[in-house]
Formats: sequence, C-alpha cells, structure tokens
Amino acid sequence: MNTVPLGQSDLHVSPICLGTMTFGEQVDEPHAHAILDRAVERGVNFLDTAEMYAVPARAETYGSTETIIGRWLSARPGMRARIVLATKVAGPSRGMPWIREGKGMTAADIAASCDASLQRLQTDVIDLYQIHWPERHVPAFGNLYYDPAKEVSTTPIREQLEALAGLVKAGKVRYVGLSNETPYGVHEFVRLAEAHGLPRVVAVQNPYCLLNRSWENAMDETCHRLNVSLLAYSPVGFGLLTGKFDQHALTDSGAPQQARMARFESMRKQRWGRPEALAAARRYNQLARDHGLSPTQMALAFCYQNWRVASTIIGVTSLAQLDEDLDAWSTKLSPELLAAIDAVRWEMRDPAQ
Repeated sequence: MNTVPLGQSDLHVSPICLGTMTFGEQVDEPHAHAILDRAVERGVNFLDTAEMYAVPARAETYGSTETIIGRWLSARPGMRARIVLATKVAGPSRGMPWIREGKGMTAADIAASCDASLQRLQTDVIDLYQIHWPERHVPAFGNLYYDPAKEVSTTPIREQLEALAGLVKAGKVRYVGLSNETPYGVHEFVRLAEAHGLPRVVAVQNPYCLLNRSWENAMDETCHRLNVSLLAYSPVGFGLLTGKFDQHALTDSGAPQQARMARFESMRKQRWGRPEALAAARRYNQLARDHGLSPTQMALAFCYQNWRVASTIIGVTSLAQLDEDLDAWSTKLSPELLAAIDAVRWEMRDPAQ
C-alpha cells in the first residue's frame, strides 16, 4: 500500500487505518497489542482512537482504548515515529456525563480533553485531533432531518477553532479534523479558518459503506472541492456486511454471540440495527457471493477502490479478522458488479443513514 496525503497537510497515511474502539471492551490488552503489531508489520501506519472509547461507551471503560495504545507505544521504542496517530475530542455529552457535564464543548473542554488524551497515549503530540461530533444540532447517528427547534449550540465554531489553534501553537496537535459532519459544517470550519488564520481541517471521519452512502449526497463534492479527505468508518456496517447475520436475526441463538450487534443491545438500537439495514445487507452479501467474492471482500473493496475515500477505518477483534481485511486490499470490483451495487442502492437506498 502506498501512502496518501490527508487534505492540505504533510501527513501521509496508509489507505487502510486501524480503528481501535474494540480495545478495552471486546479485545483485551494483550490481544490489542498483538493486533497493533501485526497491522504495522503489514504496512498500516495510521491508527485512530478517541477519548470516549471503548465502545459501547461506559464510565468504566472511558479512556481505556487510549491507555492500551499508550502502553503499546511505551513498550516499543521508535514506534511513535512510525505511525500517524489520530484521536478525537468528544462533542457535547450525549448521555455521557463521565466525559463532561452540560451541553456545550468549550475551549476549556477541548484543552482538558487533549491533555488527558496525551497523557493516556503517552505521547507529546497528536498528529490528527478530530471533533468527534458537532457541538451543534445536526442530522447524524441515524437522525435523518435537521430540526432548527433542537438547536442548543453554545460554543461558536470560531471559538472551537481558536481552541484547536491554541493546541497546535503549543505543539500538542499537528493537524485538526472533524467527524460526523455535514456540508455546512465543513464549509464553515474551512471558511473561518481561512478568514482568521486558524487551523484548516484536513479530514472528515464519516460513515461510508454499502448501507450508508449518504456521503455521496453533497459531502463528496464539498470535500473534493475544499481538499478535505474522507476517513470512512464502519465500512462493513457494524458486521452486517460480513455475512455473519445472513441466516440469523441479530438476537438469534445461532448468531455469533461475540459480534457487537449480538452482544450489545445498545448497538441494536442504533441505525445499524434497523430491520431495513439487515435486509439490505443480505442483498449485498448475496450479490458478493454471486460474483465469487466474500461479503467482506466486496464491502471493503467498495471503499478501498473509491475515489472519495482517502483511508478506510477497519475495526477488528482478532488477528484473523485483521488479515482478512488487509488481504481484501487486492480485491477489484468489475464495472458490472459496481452497476449491480448501484441497482440495489436505487431500490433500498441508505437504510443505515
């Protein structure tokens, strides 16, 4: 894998990024370190985490993923210089008072979160520091519509940027990014950064997979024209696009009980747990098999080959899953198969949006 640049930055990352939100919940520390070692051995230089991880978020596991990564880095001299390390500051609480109280995300909140992440990660600098979700009301996490009546923003975007600028100036952060954003948000962050000499976002981390191609509804043009890179998360739709649930409902006794969707009720209540999402996944998975591919191969290749995607974030719970995901890098989708994928989307749209 050749590395690719992120936006207007000097960060060059592998086109496959190892997401780590399973570390500290589904994956214990020794296995997490083994996964990290194997990923680097196989050419992955890009790691993504967040202060709120592990997932599902609980007070007991808050910060555990960053802590696991920090111990891994500390035990491997020289490793920090080999990787691009990304983490995220949580947005407004969303029912997680152990992160912060209140509805806003002040400059002080951002600075405190960054300092805590640096300590857990045992590093002096974060290469890419992302706002995990917008401070303002947005249609995200399964909410389809913007509703002005739900606006509760208390921290202007410029204030957020100025807080991030302080972290960059202090040498704690190299570049900044966004996550779960909208076209308006990206444009406003870039506009204000350019108007006031503040850090310009280099990447946006949003969902992108066969079950949720909402990125293609304006975000792709926005980010292409502004030179902001897409980091695609949930490329296999929380496991639905691996085929593991093709013969069973998410809660059936025959379903893989270690899978997040089977194990955690809170996951099933999200967009990925919709019956429509499972029905669409089964259509895509059968389409893959009809073309001689595994469902995982097709789902990942859809992201890996896509001009919209700079780096695809994979999440795994074992070395076998990691190897399968990395091996899929060589999978190519024919024009006929891509047309068939589009035909299913035309019929079933984006059930996990």
